[in-house]
Amino acid sequence: MRIRVAAATLVAVALLTLTACRPADENSSSKPDSASQDTNDQAQTDTETSDTTDADDTDPRASVTGTLPDLRGKDLQAAQDAAQAAGFFLLTSSDATGQDRMQILDRNWVVCSQTPGPGKHPTSTTVNFDSVKDGEPC
Repeated sequence: MRIRVAAATLVAVALLTLTACRPADENSSSKPDSASQDTNDQAQTDTETSDTTDADDTDPRASVTGTLPDLRGKDLQAAQDAAQAAGFFLLTSSDATGQDRMQILDRNWVVCSQTPGPGKHPTSTTVNFDSVKDGEPC
Protein backbone atom coordinates (compact mmCIF):
# COMPACT_ATOMS: atom_id res chain seq x y z
CA MET A 1 0.00 0.00 0.00
CA ARG A 2 2.81 2.42 0.86
CA ILE A 3 4.47 1.76 -2.47
CA ARG A 4 1.30 2.66 -4.38
CA VAL A 5 0.84 5.88 -2.37
CA ALA A 6 4.50 6.83 -2.90
CA ALA A 7 4.27 6.10 -6.64
CA ALA A 8 1.05 8.08 -6.97
CA THR A 9 2.61 10.98 -5.09
CA LEU A 10 5.68 10.95 -7.35
CA VAL A 11 3.51 10.92 -10.46
CA ALA A 12 1.42 13.80 -9.14
CA VAL A 13 4.51 15.86 -8.29
CA ALA A 14 6.01 15.16 -11.71
CA LEU A 15 2.80 16.23 -13.47
CA LEU A 16 2.56 19.41 -11.41
CA THR A 17 6.18 20.21 -12.12
CA LEU A 18 5.75 19.74 -15.85
CA THR A 19 2.60 21.84 -16.03
CA ALA A 20 4.15 24.61 -13.93
CA CYS A 21 7.06 24.97 -16.36
CA ARG A 22 5.23 26.68 -19.19
CA PRO A 23 7.21 29.06 -21.42
CA ALA A 24 6.70 32.75 -20.72
CA ASP A 25 5.03 33.20 -24.12
CA GLU A 26 2.01 31.17 -23.03
CA ASN A 27 1.50 33.32 -19.95
CA SER A 28 1.62 36.63 -21.80
CA SER A 29 -0.98 38.10 -24.10
CA SER A 30 -0.40 38.22 -27.83
CA LYS A 31 -0.48 42.00 -27.73
CA PRO A 32 2.66 43.74 -26.37
CA ASP A 33 2.18 46.24 -23.60
CA SER A 34 2.77 49.91 -24.41
CA ALA A 35 5.98 50.17 -22.36
CA SER A 36 7.75 47.45 -24.33
CA GLN A 37 6.42 48.91 -27.58
CA ASP A 38 7.86 52.32 -26.67
CA THR A 39 11.23 50.72 -25.89
CA ASN A 40 11.22 48.88 -29.22
CA ASP A 41 10.32 52.08 -31.07
CA GLN A 42 13.15 53.96 -29.35
CA ALA A 43 15.66 51.18 -30.14
CA GLN A 44 14.61 51.23 -33.79
CA THR A 45 14.95 55.03 -33.91
CA ASP A 46 18.41 54.82 -32.32
CA THR A 47 19.48 52.24 -34.89
CA GLU A 48 18.19 54.31 -37.78
CA THR A 49 19.94 57.41 -36.41
CA SER A 50 23.27 55.65 -35.99
CA ASP A 51 23.00 54.13 -39.47
CA THR A 52 22.44 57.49 -41.11
CA THR A 53 24.89 59.59 -39.09
CA ASP A 54 28.15 57.82 -39.85
CA ALA A 55 28.18 54.82 -42.14
CA ASP A 56 32.00 54.60 -42.05
CA ASP A 57 32.16 53.55 -38.38
CA THR A 58 33.55 50.07 -37.90
CA ASP A 59 33.47 47.69 -34.99
CA PRO A 60 35.87 49.20 -32.42
CA ARG A 61 37.07 45.72 -31.47
CA ALA A 62 38.34 45.19 -35.01
CA SER A 63 40.74 48.12 -34.66
CA VAL A 64 42.41 46.70 -31.53
CA THR A 65 45.48 44.70 -32.48
CA GLY A 66 47.62 42.35 -30.50
CA THR A 67 50.80 40.43 -31.12
CA LEU A 68 50.17 36.71 -31.37
CA PRO A 69 53.28 34.77 -30.33
CA ASP A 70 54.61 31.67 -32.09
CA LEU A 71 52.95 28.89 -30.10
CA ARG A 72 54.06 25.88 -32.14
CA GLY A 73 55.54 23.13 -30.00
CA LYS A 74 53.74 24.21 -26.83
CA ASP A 75 51.08 22.10 -25.19
CA LEU A 76 47.59 23.18 -26.25
CA GLN A 77 46.59 24.52 -22.83
CA ALA A 78 49.73 26.69 -22.59
CA ALA A 79 49.14 27.95 -26.14
CA GLN A 80 45.56 28.91 -25.32
CA ASP A 81 46.68 30.67 -22.13
CA ALA A 82 49.37 32.60 -24.03
CA ALA A 83 46.93 33.62 -26.78
CA GLN A 84 44.46 34.89 -24.17
CA ALA A 85 47.23 36.78 -22.39
CA ALA A 86 47.99 38.47 -25.73
CA GLY A 87 44.32 39.54 -26.02
CA PHE A 88 42.97 36.83 -28.34
CA PHE A 89 39.86 35.16 -26.95
CA LEU A 90 38.27 33.55 -30.03
CA LEU A 91 40.16 30.24 -29.93
CA THR A 92 39.53 26.93 -31.67
CA SER A 93 41.55 23.75 -31.98
CA SER A 94 41.55 20.83 -34.36
CA ASP A 95 43.19 17.45 -34.78
CA ALA A 96 46.16 17.91 -37.13
CA THR A 97 46.07 14.23 -38.13
CA GLY A 98 42.66 14.64 -39.78
CA GLN A 99 41.06 12.03 -37.50
CA ASP A 100 38.78 14.72 -36.03
CA ARG A 101 39.51 13.68 -32.44
CA MET A 102 38.36 15.99 -29.67
CA GLN A 103 40.97 17.57 -27.42
CA ILE A 104 39.45 16.66 -24.07
CA LEU A 105 42.57 17.28 -21.95
CA ASP A 106 44.33 20.19 -23.63
CA ARG A 107 47.55 19.52 -21.72
CA ASN A 108 47.88 16.16 -23.54
CA TRP A 109 48.07 17.81 -26.98
CA VAL A 110 50.92 19.66 -28.71
CA VAL A 111 50.38 22.53 -31.16
CA CYS A 112 51.75 21.76 -34.63
CA SER A 113 50.58 24.93 -36.39
CA GLN A 114 48.46 27.96 -35.78
CA THR A 115 46.25 30.10 -37.97
CA PRO A 116 46.94 32.99 -38.22
CA GLY A 117 50.68 32.80 -37.80
CA PRO A 118 52.66 34.79 -35.27
CA GLY A 119 52.60 38.56 -35.59
CA LYS A 120 50.22 41.51 -35.25
CA HIS A 121 46.54 40.75 -35.84
CA PRO A 122 43.18 42.23 -34.78
CA THR A 123 42.25 40.71 -31.42
CA SER A 124 38.84 39.84 -32.90
CA THR A 125 40.57 37.26 -35.12
CA THR A 126 39.76 33.61 -34.48
CA VAL A 127 42.93 31.66 -33.69
CA ASN A 128 42.96 27.95 -34.59
CA PHE A 129 45.53 25.53 -33.21
CA ASP A 130 46.17 22.34 -35.21
CA SER A 131 47.47 19.84 -32.67
CA VAL A 132 48.37 16.19 -32.10
CA LYS A 133 48.46 14.05 -28.96
CA ASP A 134 51.67 14.00 -26.95
CA GLY A 135 54.23 11.72 -28.60
CA GLU A 136 52.68 11.85 -32.08
CA PRO A 137 54.58 13.48 -34.95
CA CYS A 138 53.27 16.70 -36.44
